[in-house]
Amino acid sequence: MAEDGDILQELSGGTGDNMVNEFASYEDYLDSQISATDLYYLEDEDLARQLVELGYRGSGETLKREEFEARKRAAEQARLSKLRAAPKALVSAGKDLSASPLLAALAEREEMVRNGKLTTIIFLRDRNAKGQEVSGYIDFAHRLKAENLEPCFDGKRKLLPKPADLSFYNWETQTSTSNHTPNFQVISDNESGLLFKNKRDRKVINVDPKAKPGDNSRRIEISTPEYIQAVLYDHVTRRKT
Repeated sequence: MAEDGDILQELSGGTGDNMVNEFASYEDYLDSQISATDLYYLEDEDLARQLVELGYRGSGETLKREEFEARKRAAEQARLSKLRAAPKALVSAGKDLSASPLLAALAEREEMVRNGKLTTIIFLRDRNAKGQEVSGYIDFAHRLKAENLEPCFDGKRKLLPKPADLSFYNWETQTSTSNHTPNFQVISDNESGLLFKNKRDRKVINVDPKAKPGDNSRRIEISTPEYIQAVLYDHVTRRKT
């Protein structure tokens, strides 16, 4: 019997895949090779299946149960691998972002952020639905994975910092929070002020506007009427060797 890995390689070349996907079970596969005449004379469906499996009925070489099920598993693995490899649709794709400099800038970065070539920290300062001034730092990659941002790119919801983001501050209630994300570690007790350490290459991003942002990083101020202040911190990620 062929190994699953060998079968998977065979299926990737386009052989056998359609056949095993056509039938939900081995019994269905056997039934496809039983004719009405066979059933008429044999009067026993199980016996007809046995004859097909033994090669006395049907056309061509009949797969044994073990080989059929191995091919079935391999075909499923191939299907799942293809799904995992397929690029995720960009939530910003096809949107008219001409009226939103911030969203347009994020759209330019979305694909690189999703594939891990770039990390972007978004600093926003604005008023929430209650009219309270809030500010905070958002890990763009983490938000893309944790939340559907399409309504933001559609203009149906405003992108604002939340208490669960890298850093959040409500200027009216004095509420302050900070959280690590899968991409960044928050360093809040440094004399230089708030810092974010990239977990992939261990480089530190300094968000102090008077300081250099750090290696492989840049600070971009976004001029937009939508927010009191909007800043992007781009960091090109390089795995530490």
